[in-house]
Amino acid sequence: MSPGPNFLARVALALLPLSSPPTGPAWNHAELVELLPNQGRSMRPAPVLVGLVERRHGVQVLLTRRTEALRNHGGQVSFPGGMIEAGDADPVAAALREACEEVGLPSALAQPQGYLDPFATITGFHVFPVVARVDGEFAAVRDPAEVEEVFEVPLDFLLDPAQVRHLEVDYRGRKRRLVEFRYQNYRIWGATAAMLVNFRERLERAT
Repeated sequence: MSPGPNFLARVALALLPLSSPPTGPAWNHAELVELLPNQGRSMRPAPVLVGLVERRHGVQVLLTRRTEALRNHGGQVSFPGGMIEAGDADPVAAALREACEEVGLPSALAQPQGYLDPFATITGFHVFPVVARVDGEFAAVRDPAEVEEVFEVPLDFLLDPAQVRHLEVDYRGRKRRLVEFRYQNYRIWGATAAMLVNFRERLERAT
């Protein structure tokens, strides 16, 4: 599917409401539970911001490439995000704060729309993906301590099922199925790619 007229106005209909963060296990928890630290009993909440940037040439998805030095997922493509801190009212507030810190996104330029389904990572994070509309005036200012690069990918590319590649890898003696996108010289895979596929599937069900 590709965005048409008034697409962004309809996005919220495909999402879980902002008023109550989704509860319960992540949608992929069952397939990972035997591989998770402590069998997934102590997952760390980690909101991310799925930013839909309204550029003149079309809607773009905001992504980062993390610095190699980071302890978790160094060098990988990801959404801006991180851990919930004591001053964060909810996962939405945490996602907006992290996006401001990592890529310089002012909260005034971001309009949260809703949640995707929570996602579990093999490193023990319970991810809350917050989808937000981002004003086209936004210009990224990265935090070099965490972000090596900020870039954008056309949303219609990421909503095209033909662009999804399915992989099978060995992990600790078990076969794991992963998905990835290849855009220009970027490899978007793992949790980030899976959340983008979840976004497409929610949109398809809503329409």
